[in-house]
Amino acid sequence: MVSADIKLQAAAWRDSRAPGRLRGRKDLKLKTPGAKEKSSQLVLAVLSEESYKAPMDQARSTINKIFNGEPHSYTRFNLTQNMEGDNSHVEMKLSSDMDEEAGGNGVGEHLNHTANSKPYISQKLGRTPKNLCFTAAVVFLIFIIGFLIGYAVNQKKEPAPACAASVSSSDTTYTHETGAAPLMDWDDVKGLLNQKLSTDKLEKAFSEFSKDDHRAGSRGDEELANKVMDYFDLYGMTTWTDEHFVKVHNPPASGFNTIRYKDGTEERPKGFLSYSATGSVTGPALYVHYGQESEFRLLRGINMTGRVMLIRTGKISFAEKVANAAKMGASAVLIYPDPADNTIDENTELYGHVHMGTGDPYTPGFPSFNHTQFPPVRSSGLPAILAQTITRAMATKLLGKLGGQNLPEGWGAYKKLGDVDDNITVEVNNVLVEKKIHNVFGVIKGFVDSDRYVVIGAQRDAWGPGFAASTVGTSVLVELARSISDMVKNDGFKPRRSIVFASWSAGEYGSVGATEWLEGYLSSLSMKAFSYINLDGIVAGRNGFKVAASPLMYSFIENALKEVYSKESSLYNLYGKKDWESNLMEPIKLDNAAYPFIAFSGIPSVSFRFTSSNSDYHYFRTMLDTRRKLNAATSIQVAELAMTAGRFAGHIALRQVHDHLLQMDLMRYNKIIRTQVAKINGKVKEIQRMQPQLLPSALTVQWLISASGSYSRAARSLEADIQNSDLEDIQMCRLINDRIMTVEKNFLSPYVSPSESPFRHVLLGSGPHTLKALADHLDALKTEDPEADADLFRSQFAMTTWTIQGCANTLAGNIWSLDNEI
Repeated sequence: MVSADIKLQAAAWRDSRAPGRLRGRKDLKLKTPGAKEKSSQLVLAVLSEESYKAPMDQARSTINKIFNGEPHSYTRFNLTQNMEGDNSHVEMKLSSDMDEEAGGNGVGEHLNHTANSKPYISQKLGRTPKNLCFTAAVVFLIFIIGFLIGYAVNQKKEPAPACAASVSSSDTTYTHETGAAPLMDWDDVKGLLNQKLSTDKLEKAFSEFSKDDHRAGSRGDEELANKVMDYFDLYGMTTWTDEHFVKVHNPPASGFNTIRYKDGTEERPKGFLSYSATGSVTGPALYVHYGQESEFRLLRGINMTGRVMLIRTGKISFAEKVANAAKMGASAVLIYPDPADNTIDENTELYGHVHMGTGDPYTPGFPSFNHTQFPPVRSSGLPAILAQTITRAMATKLLGKLGGQNLPEGWGAYKKLGDVDDNITVEVNNVLVEKKIHNVFGVIKGFVDSDRYVVIGAQRDAWGPGFAASTVGTSVLVELARSISDMVKNDGFKPRRSIVFASWSAGEYGSVGATEWLEGYLSSLSMKAFSYINLDGIVAGRNGFKVAASPLMYSFIENALKEVYSKESSLYNLYGKKDWESNLMEPIKLDNAAYPFIAFSGIPSVSFRFTSSNSDYHYFRTMLDTRRKLNAATSIQVAELAMTAGRFAGHIALRQVHDHLLQMDLMRYNKIIRTQVAKINGKVKEIQRMQPQLLPSALTVQWLISASGSYSRAARSLEADIQNSDLEDIQMCRLINDRIMTVEKNFLSPYVSPSESPFRHVLLGSGPHTLKALADHLDALKTEDPEADADLFRSQFAMTTWTIQGCANTLAGNIWSLDNEI
């Protein structure tokens, strides 16, 4: 029997060997007299613990079989502390060795292993041939015993999954996988998402997130933020918030904005445009249709300085209309809904903003955190002229009284543009205030590359009820979070990469919440956030479908169109069967919430919506954006369309976190670059031939052509690398994905200031650094526009060229793979 004190010391020794307690390597020693005699008892006490019982029984059984059941010599173990690890050290000595150390004394009856076994007294072995053979046999026996014990101790360990291994779908524990292969078949992932998203769940979410008043920074906005956070917590997601202090306009605290015509008639609209200049101006009216640059060029023979311009909604954003008017010297802009474009009531008020940018215009390029120590500054996109919305009824009165020249053909039912004596006074008294807003986030972490993530976002605020503008998107966002979380926790789905769900505030003021987050964490997001999916306004009709996205996302979009079904037919067959790109794709615009992600941050983005084929939803930016109005626009199919939209967005997101590689379509940009370069080349040659004094013959487009070729070769080289790579190799996949993720980011020009030209993307951004701006500058040179500058063109040309070359260099990979032909 093992004495009590020996058991206590064994337990103490075992506790001292707990993980993290000790790091040194020490042999087991007793602290009592006669340690050598009792060492066997202590070893036996330690080994009698449950964790070593099975391995020792297995070893004993094997030894008994070798000796045909005869009694055997007992083995003593000197154990190091790390018994659990693969490198555990085991030192074994036969009882004969122990006897020699103890002076030849027997080890006693306590070494017997069973009640029927007899004591075995070892004798000293002489160096006779017989004993040498016995010694050799013992050495071999020791090797066999060590092998058996090591196998027994380690056989219960889980083997590390190989790159291509899959974990059983029945394993629902939230532990991270180390392999690179998908843990669930893609068809199963699609099927699960389709099962989880339902119209019943969405109807419930619509009720939860419907609110009459949830303007940015209001109490209603904060209540909705708390609801979103509660649901993210309920789904077991890691959650956090992002707080900003932003400046926006409120309507006049006391008083009102006014419009006065020359006969003394006065109007007091309730709607307003945030970020308009304030004050009062008087000037002659001028009708300018949609306020596009091409339309202003048609009126170039008219003096537009100081004019109050009447512009109808549509085609371009409010901000672009005001910016175009300001370039022509206007003093104020009045924006109204024309009956030819819009069926809203004649007294419906319009709301919006006129910042030619996104985010807080009083902290351009940096975040609006509390107490930021930056000097007062204004965005270059803030207008210096007054801007105000008026109702259709107000516009009808004004336009009917205009004189002057006749309208250009196709400009509408009104007859005259306006004369120099058709004076209008505009007074804007909006109040600039600071508001605290909250962005709310939840994340489902990936199991392989958890530090890489797709972001799915929707604005939470609205001017009024905002059912189509924000309620539907927020509901789909929360339902996607619930569905995918449930797939991970209960169905065995294990995404490789993470999914971040974001609920933004102040979206109606120009994606303020989203842009401030991008500005605050731009360096953290770089090379980590690989795409953004926008859920704003995803249901605005029923028989049309439109998508705006980065060209890199086109392959994801095409696959989603083919695999997402609506009423027994795929979206591809319903809306884009003949030519899905020309039928469904549209440019991504400034007022799209996905725009700052791609043009400011270099994150590939996608935005989409169901719409009506004959007209768009007319109640955005009004107080009439209600469930009833959206039901009328969708034939009471809001929930069904929202479910399909959720599946479309979920399909794109899940595909990106499921596959080995990010299947970005690199060659799409190659086509765009080549088209733009060919256009610029043709215009340069035309100017050098017709007006050689404007551009010297030394200016060659060959630099730009070479940069275009470098990008094409780098993209094709990466495709070849993918074909020749082991895609079951985790590190290889990560390296390739990192090269893919550099593309969008490296199209951001490093030569312009984010505060002056925040949308730095040379292909999809806005400003003089873009390829489109280069072509427009050449047109201005050709027409001898006074604002055109040949030297400025050459500078912009060089910087844009090198931005494209730099993108190609990064895409090529290693420094020794770069093309230096330029």
